[in-house]
Amino acid sequence: MVTRYTLHDITAELKNEFTLLGNTEEKYFTNVQPIYEANEESIVWVNSKKNVDITKTRAQIIICDSKVQPREELLATKCFVVVENPKLVYLRIVEKYFIELPAFGVHPTAHIHPEANVHPKSYIGPFTYIGKSIVGEGTIIYGHCHIYDKVEIGKNVMIHAGAVIGADGFGYSRNEEGEFEKFPHIGGVLIEDNVEIGANTCVDRGTLGNTIIRESAKIDNLVHIAHNCIIGKHSAVIANAMIGGSTIVGDYGWIAPSASLMNGLTTGARATVGLGAVVTKNIPDGETWAGVPAQPLKDFVAIQKKLKELK
Repeated sequence: MVTRYTLHDITAELKNEFTLLGNTEEKYFTNVQPIYEANEESIVWVNSKKNVDITKTRAQIIICDSKVQPREELLATKCFVVVENPKLVYLRIVEKYFIELPAFGVHPTAHIHPEANVHPKSYIGPFTYIGKSIVGEGTIIYGHCHIYDKVEIGKNVMIHAGAVIGADGFGYSRNEEGEFEKFPHIGGVLIEDNVEIGANTCVDRGTLGNTIIRESAKIDNLVHIAHNCIIGKHSAVIANAMIGGSTIVGDYGWIAPSASLMNGLTTGARATVGLGAVVTKNIPDGETWAGVPAQPLKDFVAIQKKLKELK
């Protein structure tokens, strides 16, 4: 049986931080859909920055901001829930009513080392291996992951399929004959609470100390985080990015897709690294850098402007 959710289910979470416009009589929703694919039982969201024609959606409940001005004919049939941040409100609705997480437990095909400490209220997916490591309460590790020894994973962490946590980093020195000798990696990986790590991402163990992913950091798919890195709390590292060894990403930082950060650098708190940038210098707090090599955004834009003038 399909569950019906009402306007009260939305507004009860919003306290007094909303306004209802239009027709509120017997409005309910049973599903979430993109705005143009919605049916009469969908709930959708839009803000004034999106180029969306709300007259073309069949949804009867629309989450929007105060700059969206529906015409009278829409107000006669639809209900508009006006909030400051429609996307945030919408994602919370989806999270609460439409996300089904796997039940806690260990899949029969997973392998847990006898010396591992896996909380009973966690989920270990199919064909995943957990070494002599710690997995905290509420954590979900999907299938085909490999968690090496000396990995400590906190509470409510989500690790998606194919991730490898705790492999050796790429650390070598040439000997007298010019041959490579491997630097021992005897450190581990510390993943704090509420972190999410995407599919096929690799996080290397530290050499002597730990590689650290601070609380609530979000690591996308296909990211490489080298040995001894520290990824700051509430920061984001997006798909195909490469963080070189011993580099520190500051709290609330943003590393855009396909960016590369050289070894031993620091990007400051709330700093942003642009799409495909190659970072060779430290980035101060709050600055945005772009380009190859990366430089402050204002300098990058100025150079691009001059290059266009040469054509």
